[in-house]
Formats: sequence, C-alpha cells, structure tokens
Amino acid sequence: MRTRVERLAWVTTRAARGRDEDEPLALAALERAGVRVEVVDWDDPGARWSRFDRVVVRSAWDYPERLAEFLRWLDEVDAVSDLVNPPATVRWSLDKRYLAELEGAGIPTTPTAFAPPGAPVAFPAGRFVVKPAVGAGSRDAASYGPDQHEPARAHVARLHAAGTVVLVQPFLSSVAAEGEWPLVFFDGVFSHAANKRVALPRAGSIDGLFAEETNTEHVATEAQLAVARSVTDLVARRLGTPTYARVDLVRDDAGAFRVLELELNEPSLFLPQGGADAVERLVAALLRWPPVGRGPGRAAPAAG
Repeated sequence: MRTRVERLAWVTTRAARGRDEDEPLALAALERAGVRVEVVDWDDPGARWSRFDRVVVRSAWDYPERLAEFLRWLDEVDAVSDLVNPPATVRWSLDKRYLAELEGAGIPTTPTAFAPPGAPVAFPAGRFVVKPAVGAGSRDAASYGPDQHEPARAHVARLHAAGTVVLVQPFLSSVAAEGEWPLVFFDGVFSHAANKRVALPRAGSIDGLFAEETNTEHVATEAQLAVARSVTDLVARRLGTPTYARVDLVRDDAGAFRVLELELNEPSLFLPQGGADAVERLVAALLRWPPVGRGPGRAAPAAG
C-alpha cells in the first residue's frame, strides 16, 4: 500500500510544452522535495501510467477538440494510479453547464443562457458573448455588439453543427476595464489571487491553444473571498475537496462579484503571481497522502 508520493506524472500535451508558466516553478519545487517527476503527454501511447503514484492533469489544453478520447483516458489512468483531480470532478467541471447548478444554489454567477444543438438562441440587449459549454483558452469564444446578430448566429450554428452546447452571456462592461479575478485554492484552502485580462477576439481567430493574457498580482477582497468560498464549499459537498481549484470572478454592472467560471480540470494556477509561498502550497497539496476530500466511494488504486 502506498504511503507517500515518490513518482509523479505532470500531464500536458505536445502543443502546450514550454507554454505553461506554472510548470517550471512547480517542477523545481517537486524535485527539491525529492519527487521524481516526468512531464508526459496525456495521449502518449507509450505512457505507463501505473508507474506513477500520482498523475496530475495540468496543461492538457487540447481536450475540448478530443473530448471523448480525453474522458476515456481519465478513467483508464484512474484505474491504475491516483488522478488529480479525479475523473468525477473533472467531468463535472469541464462542462460549463455547472453554472446553472451554482445559480440554483444561490451563488451569484454571470447570467447565462444555454442552447443545446437544435434549440433556438436569443441574444441579450447590448454586447454579449457566445462560447461553447466545453472549451479552454477562450477558443471558440467571441463577443458581439447589438448590430452583430448575424455573425453571432453563424457562430452558434457552427458550434451546434459540431454537437456543442452553446452559452450566451451579457458582456459585462467592467471586464474591459478591470478584467477577471482568478482565486486559487489548494486542498480547499485559499492560496492567492491574480488579475487576468483577455481581449476576446472574433470567433475562430485564436491561433493556438489560448488567447493572449495580461496577468498581474492581486490581493483578494473579503467580498471576492466570500463568493469564491461559496463555490469551493459546494464542490466539496458534492464531489469532495479538489486538490486544486480556481474560481474566476467578474464584477457586474451593480458592482457585485459574480462567478464567471470554475476551473477544476487543467487550470492555470497563476504561480508567478502567487510567489514562492503559493508554489510550496501547491507542492504540499500534490504530495499529501492520502489526498484530502476524496469523493464518496473513491479509494486509492493499488500500486502498479
């Protein structure tokens, strides 16, 4: 029976290699802690996942385009190693229809309309955003003005043709001026925050895995922490406490904070903005054994 993490797989994908700003900081700290770490592509056919005590999903940023394959991979790895975060958590969080569950629990979220393939779509007054329910790096997300319904409908039709559920949200004016605030949690405990600014391009214009970002340090306010903690508390009750979580907040037109999205799959953790203490907190969470807050019925796999 395993008693500690000695070998760890840091999971990426070929196109993301060298592009994850968290990776060099975390790998150096893990190696200082005496852990043997390998960076492995999630779709590497030669990977033997049973060799690792823990497999950590980090920059597998091409999963939306290969979703069925990625979901199978989650279960295959979880059967032979300890997958972080676990499959049930990843499956729930990679589809942004979880926003309806958060709203139903009384958590303030960005107003969102969901349109599965074949359903009609109504656009809100003013500027708005169209995005897929399963997506990463702002790919296939775009903002439109009130006079751009025709290209917006073409965007929706293209996503529907691919079998994708579409989200439509009002574009909050504060986002252009203030950006978003990612709040990062390790083992359910708040670690650090950042300010993130992304200019949404026109649909289909991102050349690569993600839109360019400008990220800076941020000290979270009590109001921001209250909203983010309501989200992580709900996740802990529903799925168990995730090893890492990121709650992205925006400010609505009335000045209140709302959840834009929740990242439990492969989120950037903004370690450069969190500093050395944030890196050490991540390493402590990744090496904790047994993991904190496993979901009901989840047991550690036998060593392979």
